[in-house]
Amino acid sequence: MPKTRATGDEFARERQHRIALVVQEHGRARVIDLAAQFGVSAVTIRKDLARLEQEQRLVRTHGGAVAVGRARPESAFEIRERLQQDEKTWIAADAVSLIHDGEAVVLDASTTALYVARAIRAHGGWTHLTVVTNGLRIASELAGYPGVSVLMLGGWVRHEAFSLVGGIGDGMFRRINVQKAIVGAAGFTLESGLSDATEEEAQIKRAMVGPAREVFGIIDHTKWGRAAFATFCRTERLTGVITDAGAPAEMVADLRRAGIDVRIAAGPEPDEGFRLG
Repeated sequence: MPKTRATGDEFARERQHRIALVVQEHGRARVIDLAAQFGVSAVTIRKDLARLEQEQRLVRTHGGAVAVGRARPESAFEIRERLQQDEKTWIAADAVSLIHDGEAVVLDASTTALYVARAIRAHGGWTHLTVVTNGLRIASELAGYPGVSVLMLGGWVRHEAFSLVGGIGDGMFRRINVQKAIVGAAGFTLESGLSDATEEEAQIKRAMVGPAREVFGIIDHTKWGRAAFATFCRTERLTGVITDAGAPAEMVADLRRAGIDVRIAAGPEPDEGFRLG
């Protein structure tokens, strides 16, 4: 029986499988090293990494990739920023629809809150919106944007999250009125509420949530059913939760029965008038 020749796609899948094994074994790998090891171009390696990231077998970083689920209490910010990008974009768009000009809104230092900051810029038309945050990336995103004032909380810098933490900024909330707190979380269960990976982050988020008239959790489906290290907002304190369609239906139903609004964010509807080809 004649041998069947392997197709280019089969070669690519075998190479991608081996790349995933390399990243898993060593924890990380650089594009330049992978290109040399497998005898292909850097462009090809980047395409391989993109496909492997879609399959959730690794996470792309600047110049390479890292393994999924490395044993750390919190992933580096730039890595977490790349996860669930579509879901975070949809959640952010929904969150911005709740914000009204003239309000003071709290955003934490989570990557989902960064997407909200970007959605605030994209929305435009603000004349007097105040954003209170402990997130360095969020403050940088909104600094100087017309009609948006940024108030930074004081504290120590945590490079893992580009955030300011500690009790230095707690007193700020006794002097300002906050309409909405819009906060991400590392985990959410009905029993423990919104929780974070470290007590440092949870402490400042408790201060953020405390004075807010309304509290909205912005959590994609991967955060549901997980209790992270430290709770900062009990379920009964929540006004609402904004999530995506992957959130567990039973938990969503339980939350709604408890009188808490759950908004399922989704992408834009396809344009019926547009067709490829």
